[in-house]
Amino acid sequence: MTTVTLSTRLAKEDARKIDELAANLGLDRGALLKQLIRKGLKEIQTERALDAYRRGTITLSRAAEIAELTLRDMLLRLPEESVELNYDVRELQRDLEV
Repeated sequence: MTTVTLSTRLAKEDARKIDELAANLGLDRGALLKQLIRKGLKEIQTERALDAYRRGTITLSRAAEIAELTLRDMLLRLPEESVELNYDVRELQRDLEV
């Protein structure tokens, strides 16, 4: 895997919290930051996918793909996020073909 170096500026208080949490978890700052970024990225992807699905601009299977979740896991997220299932026979047939 190819990596790149990124930098950002944080408030001193945020940096202190990151260092404190890293120490409590037995991680170095960089390892914790990688975890936080991955979790945050995953959550934002999922939120965006659910929002687009809620608005009806994408299908449930496309939302799952964007969120990098299985269709089952996406279905399980719907009630947690108060999103209604918008699924018709055409969409079921399309998903079964895939």
